[in-house]
Amino acid sequence: MKKSLLLATAVAATALLASCGGAGDSASGKTRDSIRAVGSSTVYPFAKAVAESFAKSNAGFKSPIIESTGTGGGVKLFCAGVGPQHPDIVNASRRIKKAEFDDCQANGVKDILEVQVGLDGIALASAKGGIQMNLTPEIIYKALAAKPFGKEQTAKTWKDVDPSLPATPILVYGPPSTSGTRDALKELILEAGCKTDAATKALKDTDEDKFKQVCTEVRGDGAYVDAGENDNLIVQKIEANPKALGIFGYSYLEENATKIHGLTINGVEPTYDNISSFAYPGARPLYMYVKKAHLDAIPGLKEFLGTWPKMWNKDGSLAKIGLVAAPDAVIAKSTEAATKFTTMTGDGLK
Repeated sequence: MKKSLLLATAVAATALLASCGGAGDSASGKTRDSIRAVGSSTVYPFAKAVAESFAKSNAGFKSPIIESTGTGGGVKLFCAGVGPQHPDIVNASRRIKKAEFDDCQANGVKDILEVQVGLDGIALASAKGGIQMNLTPEIIYKALAAKPFGKEQTAKTWKDVDPSLPATPILVYGPPSTSGTRDALKELILEAGCKTDAATKALKDTDEDKFKQVCTEVRGDGAYVDAGENDNLIVQKIEANPKALGIFGYSYLEENATKIHGLTINGVEPTYDNISSFAYPGARPLYMYVKKAHLDAIPGLKEFLGTWPKMWNKDGSLAKIGLVAAPDAVIAKSTEAATKFTTMTGDGLK
């Protein structure tokens, strides 16, 4: 009986995926009987934990496939089309951009669920017993910008940036340009530091492209090292070099608390409570985007989405691995999206 039910589910999935744009693959007998999610390396450990919980509670479905591709790369894969050759979910460490949403629409990905799964903080960290500094967005911007305030980058050491800091060479391991963590770093930290100069701040109204270039372009002379989408590698790099800093999501700081420590920004530590209250300057929301057209086509997708709300509260199991719970109103809205499948409109996207 169970085999017959699974066979019927697979046949139904094939037919539904064919009808939602995957006819080519379905005609050749190719379809998918497992959930596929791509995207953010920051959301990855939470998605994996939910996938494991889902698999334990739903023996009739295959375990979801979760891939860490980075937010930008994941959104491209997600928005490429509807059907079994395209992922069902993209995890994102920032909100989807208007241009990306429009790309989805143009490729037939019309109805999208937007689920804010929680909060995170962009942590700057160093090894236990390593370099310790009280940073500000302005200091971080001056240290990492390709052309701080439009001028040549000459800082070699942290003391060159601010006399109160140690004369230690600037060496920061961080996320690549495809990462949502990099996007959030630009928006929350680098732009904030850049705006401390009145003339540069005024560029936003007169020449936004120039403003973005001056404020968010990261130096490429080796002081900032693109460490790829593997945040655990960044942890290993700074653990091995007490004079280096690393940039990643708060959950990696929490997970490796015996090896590394977070640096303060504006005197505020990257802690659960400070991120939850947005007192920490690097606090940010985390998202999951889902194709509504795949809900009935991919076995277990609805049940997988329904597993998230059981785990993302302050006392939930995801908090134990570093996820910061969203405010109550956000949780209510996200729960509705994950269980009643309400779609986003695209209003308010930038």
